[in-house]
Amino acid sequence: MEDEPDMAGFIAKGLRDQSYAVDVAADGAAALYESEINDYDLVILDVRLPVKDGMSVCRELRERSFGSPILMLTALDGADDVVKGLNCGADDYLSKPFDFRVLLARIRALLRRAEHVRPTVIQVADLTLNTLDHTATRGGRIIRLTAKEYALLELFMLRSGELLGRANIAGVEPTSPVTFGMRISILSRTLSTSM
Repeated sequence: MEDEPDMAGFIAKGLRDQSYAVDVAADGAAALYESEINDYDLVILDVRLPVKDGMSVCRELRERSFGSPILMLTALDGADDVVKGLNCGADDYLSKPFDFRVLLARIRALLRRAEHVRPTVIQVADLTLNTLDHTATRGGRIIRLTAKEYALLELFMLRSGELLGRANIAGVEPTSPVTFGMRISILSRTLSTSM
């Protein structure tokens, strides 16, 4: 949840390139709404969100028993700001400007702590996905996947047995229905040829 469109786009693109499914909310009210209708493994919050600030959003999420990690990402870098952010329920606090590699390392660390939310290894039949190194194998053979294919496969495996609509998948693949259908077809073919 980031109020600066350029920064939000930069973070979202970088995370999608690393095979993470990403939703962006431009203000605090939208962030709270999205958290009610979606299950998130992690939330990144800017403190200076319009409508409802990030500290209030964080506090409200925790009051609603939101258990996933929350990372505050903000230009406010004073000791009092960090203490305030952590005390309102954030699990980590990173000041802008930041090195994207540091953000990724902190995300991985937070997700490791919350392994009940995102397991290290996901297995469905003979298909195995390692969420730490983003590798897939089928019957012991390595499957080469693009970042988007990996993100889709991870979502499908985590939600195995569930009926998923476009709204469930939009964070992974925010494209047109035609492009989305082609991506699913390619993933299906890739998995079929790995048998």
